[in-house]
Amino acid sequence: MPEKNINSENKIIGPPRLTRFERARIVGARALQISMGAPLLIEPPEGVINEIELALMELDAGVLPITIRRKLPSGYYQDIPLNLLHTKK
Repeated sequence: MPEKNINSENKIIGPPRLTRFERARIVGARALQISMGAPLLIEPPEGVINEIELALMELDAGVLPITIRRKLPSGYYQDIPLNLLHTKK
């Protein structure tokens, strides 16, 4: 059965904030990118060199151009830009 997209303008599927699993996946992926030499999207504070801390700072600053895809068991999915979700714990 092909997946069907639900427009993100209608209503957001699931919680209006990032789940802990989405947050972990975003931070892990971004930390890997930073460790492989990707440019930082924020000005790092003095003395911070840990990739995970830098990825968390970027996520909390809201500068990551990422879209979350939430799927339902029925086969529907929704693409939600990160800036529409609350990213803080």
